[in-house]
Amino acid sequence: MLSMSSNPKIIGIGEVLIDFIGVEQASLDEVMNFKKCFGGAPMNTIVGVARLGVETGAIAAVGDDPFGKFIIEEFKKNDVDVSQVKIKKDVRTTLAFIVNDPARGWVCIFYRSPWLKHTSDSLLSPHDIDYDYIAKARILHVSGFALSQNPGRQALFKAVKYAKKKGVKISFDPTLRLDVWRSRSILKKTCMQMLKLADIATFSREEASFFFGTSNPRGVAERVLKYGVEIVGVKLGSQGSFIKVKNGPEVSAPAFKVNVVDVTGAGDGWNAGLLVGLYKDWSIEQCITVANAVGALVVTKPGAITALPYRDELNRFLRENNIEISV
Repeated sequence: MLSMSSNPKIIGIGEVLIDFIGVEQASLDEVMNFKKCFGGAPMNTIVGVARLGVETGAIAAVGDDPFGKFIIEEFKKNDVDVSQVKIKKDVRTTLAFIVNDPARGWVCIFYRSPWLKHTSDSLLSPHDIDYDYIAKARILHVSGFALSQNPGRQALFKAVKYAKKKGVKISFDPTLRLDVWRSRSILKKTCMQMLKLADIATFSREEASFFFGTSNPRGVAERVLKYGVEIVGVKLGSQGSFIKVKNGPEVSAPAFKVNVVDVTGAGDGWNAGLLVGLYKDWSIEQCITVANAVGALVVTKPGAITALPYRDELNRFLRENNIEISV
């Protein structure tokens, strides 16, 4: 196990919350049993990075309640530095309820602004951030979900702009959740503003269609690169993924075949594999293979971080699939 570092190499900033995942396959109104899990896209990714042996940190806000305590303990168990996780007094931690509905597929609703006046993740303030902490990192990973409300939106933009000035690479995942935005037009405008600041950007097929009107990986990448992004990833679920580098190679890789239990956090795990590869200066071919492997392992158990692999587990999975990469 790594010791937590006050000088992490990869930092996640944005939402952290509790996912309540339906145990049985049923609609939200029918499910009777839920499993409590750590959640929040950028922090799922950061936990994945930490388990693969890279020093990480989190910039986020939790409520002054048992759920906030649970989140902080989960960070600590996974060797993520929590020195920049703020506890918001008299505020509840953000919640999500997720079910596999036989008629609609995976469905998620949030107990969070704009449905509630305040929950913790959206209350991260520019005044909460230690900018020197960010300046020492190599990569700052940002989620679009956290841009949906202020003061969180202001905090993230200020942090990203500062990081850019200090030479920190910005990784952006839009984490499309219509439920937490007041309007689609604000969503698109805000995420496109962040995209202009990003060096690395990753999209699911659904996100690509929403923002760019196509899920064709090459078409998406060509549009994204025009914003100044250096590396674009498109996650295609059971069809694998695609990465294109500005003025460089592009590569597609098939998905690994695994038993799918819960898709929550699969894209976040994919991001973790990609960021570790980029941090270690691997080839794009190695990055996409490891990203696909991490994403595949995530779906084998319920919960976003439950099946995120540790380095030895990932190396064993790669060997079992006759892949000569050692993380």
